[in-house]
Amino acid sequence: MQKNKTKTRRERTSWKKALSRDWHLYLMLLVPVLLVVIFNYASYPGLRMAFMDYKPAKGYAGSKWVGWDTFAKVFRDRDFTRALKNSLVFNLLDLVVSFPMPIILALMLNELRFPRFKKVTQTVLYLPHFLSWVIIGSVAYQLFKPTTGIVNVLFMNWGWIQQGIPFLTEKWHWAATYLLIGVWQGMGWGTIIYLAAITGISGELYEAAMIDGATRLQRIWHITLPGIRSTIVILLIMNLGKIMGSNYERLDVFGNTQVKDFQYQLAIYIYEKGLASSKFSMATAVGLFQSLVGLILVLASDRFAKALGEDGLL
Repeated sequence: MQKNKTKTRRERTSWKKALSRDWHLYLMLLVPVLLVVIFNYASYPGLRMAFMDYKPAKGYAGSKWVGWDTFAKVFRDRDFTRALKNSLVFNLLDLVVSFPMPIILALMLNELRFPRFKKVTQTVLYLPHFLSWVIIGSVAYQLFKPTTGIVNVLFMNWGWIQQGIPFLTEKWHWAATYLLIGVWQGMGWGTIIYLAAITGISGELYEAAMIDGATRLQRIWHITLPGIRSTIVILLIMNLGKIMGSNYERLDVFGNTQVKDFQYQLAIYIYEKGLASSKFSMATAVGLFQSLVGLILVLASDRFAKALGEDGLL
């Protein structure tokens, strides 16, 4: 009993010492924690709007409870079906096209032996991640306009094409351009994560492989890729959870009437049918549906990864 009391006193003392020593760090940590609580958890009571015929003027107390009627109304809406289909197709394509690129780039950068060039390349690659989609969209329009865009002008001057390619005004060309710009914007950030994972691989493994006569490709295949496999699995699980999501800013920047068949995804649906039309119950219902499906996908993929012998995410 006496030992337990002594142990408890020591724990309290150590906590007080840690707090007094690192109070400025705890204070700095308090800001992001508060932001997460406010924007991620404090909004949870608002989810009840999905089960109400919510009217802002009446508030929660005066709005009528309708149960699952809002969800039934959403699922019967043909525009929702079209938006859901487009979101699933483009997010799956985005995953297939975008996910391998950071891995490939990280493997290439890891093999570079000129440190200064390697650092410059890393910086150039991850800078687009910090650009807003408004800036990226403005640059894209200057590059890919059918008649005056830099890319089309160069292609026509070189004699490769007779007329401008409608990169952003024809839906199939728009789809390819939309996906490739997404790859360019996000591949640098993922590359940093994989490079950090590669640095954790023991250099002795590479030395032993070189002594045994392993080529560069063999070292990559048998040492580097297995060494970052757990990181690949975790990021894949996290990306699978985003299959139901969509980025309104990205879609709005590249959107126009000619490509609305492909541009009309869940983020556009939520804005037009929910927020712009003041149908907040519908917007909340669709958002809740997206979150639940994303959670199910993350849990299912995590369990599948564990069944294959990986650590998983949870």
